[in-house]
Amino acid sequence: MTRNSTIELRDLQLEVDIGTYGPGDIVPHAHLLDLILSVDSRLVLIGQDEMGLVFDYDPLVAEIDQIARASHYATQERVVSLIAAACAACPEIEAVDIFLRKCPVLAGTGALGIRLILDGEDLAALRKASG
Repeated sequence: MTRNSTIELRDLQLEVDIGTYGPGDIVPHAHLLDLILSVDSRLVLIGQDEMGLVFDYDPLVAEIDQIARASHYATQERVVSLIAAACAACPEIEAVDIFLRKCPVLAGTGALGIRLILDGEDLAALRKASG
């Protein structure tokens, strides 16, 4: 039997400063993050209610918040790259789907975002590059 397990975070509003805007430009009022982490099913399908048996995602969420607040960023891509590196630092994460979007985009509507999907090989390469 094939088992797939994910931990999913949706619509997390980051306190982040991204972009450079001039007079008349539409300045986004929110940057929202969706994060899907693929983990071994043994970290989700557990026989006892114990934190030691699961992936503790709270430190990762705290690190993402720290990344968001750390600096002004010119691009969403840089923020996504830093989030990817934070995910790669967690050996329990086997694959990741990161989607960061800003809104509004035009006339008070729309969302525009960057999606990065990394599989196990991609994460291994990131781990090797940062190790």
